[in-house]
Amino acid sequence: MIRNVLGAVLALAGAAAAVLSPFRDWYDGRLGRHYRLGDLFTGTGATGTQSGGLFGSLWLPFLCAAVVTVLGVVLRSRTLVALAGVVVLGFTVLWMVRVFQVTDSLAVAGDGSGLDVGVALAAGGGALMLLGSAAMSGRHRPPRYAAPD
Repeated sequence: MIRNVLGAVLALAGAAAAVLSPFRDWYDGRLGRHYRLGDLFTGTGATGTQSGGLFGSLWLPFLCAAVVTVLGVVLRSRTLVALAGVVVLGFTVLWMVRVFQVTDSLAVAGDGSGLDVGVALAAGGGALMLLGSAAMSGRHRPPRYAAPD
């Protein structure tokens, strides 16, 4: 019981951090919601063009991961919560690769240039979801007994 509650709290905190992250600065003062989702899957990398809207940005996969996390917590499914954490971390790393293609740098600087709080929120949120899935005990199933011969 305690493990499920602790895991659920960790997973939901991670989901909240992931959904909040696109509304914070990601790189050079640019918000995460300003990166187009389609740019992550092209060879050009994350360009300076604005996204087509909130649902065409990085926010969409993080929102879907948060919904999957809530569903996993309600169903006490460790697999769903872990899947959501992998999705968030996957999109964050893919974004970092695409930005590196364009800028040749992924530095963290104190003057506001480079990686910023939004990336840390997304990576931390994905890690919290994975920790939450590991902490959850999941559903208890009755033991299966072999049929007598």
